[in-house]
Amino acid sequence: MPGLSRAERTTAVVIGAGLPGLAVATELRRRGVDSIIVSGLDSPGSSQASQAAPPQRCGAPGASSREERNEIIRHLRNYAASHQLDIRNDTSAVLLEMGTATAGDSLHRWAVHTPDGVLMADHIILTRCANGQLRRMITDLGISVGQNLVAAMRAIGIYLVGVGELITPTPKEVLRQAKVVGRAISAKVNPDSVPSVLTGSFAALPAPV
Repeated sequence: MPGLSRAERTTAVVIGAGLPGLAVATELRRRGVDSIIVSGLDSPGSSQASQAAPPQRCGAPGASSREERNEIIRHLRNYAASHQLDIRNDTSAVLLEMGTATAGDSLHRWAVHTPDGVLMADHIILTRCANGQLRRMITDLGISVGQNLVAAMRAIGIYLVGVGELITPTPKEVLRQAKVVGRAISAKVNPDSVPSVLTGSFAALPAPV
């Protein structure tokens, strides 16, 4: 990718600063993995812009569900502030571009183009995108999707958190997905490391009902 020698580099870029984005960024931080969180993805694709993802359908949450979600977000924001997570609420991704791995590096390197510059990362976490768009994005990159979309995306360093088939996942499911993704990325970044006692759970978070 010519012209990117001065791009900003990080281990992972989290696209979306809502509950899913905060949850996975927190999990990555607890596992010692650096990340940059941007507000969203304006036009997902590889070489061509496409329309923004439509909202996912979900039922009207009850008062207890809203309270639970708000409480979890409050805890995650407090954690983000106290641990100085790099959250860029005013920056959105406008283009994802996949490059080639550097010599001796088995990971794919991504260029995340934003209005403020380019972020280089080995892993991308998407927190809001329709399945149809994801399949088009993978196809545009020249990759055969097959039946298992998630497996095809993980093979090139893209992970999903908070993205449901039709209905938005519950806060409990979002936290579970964040842990799974955090563990998977950490295993690739630090394959020889021993997980710490803090990586298995979101300490101080209220237990989902």
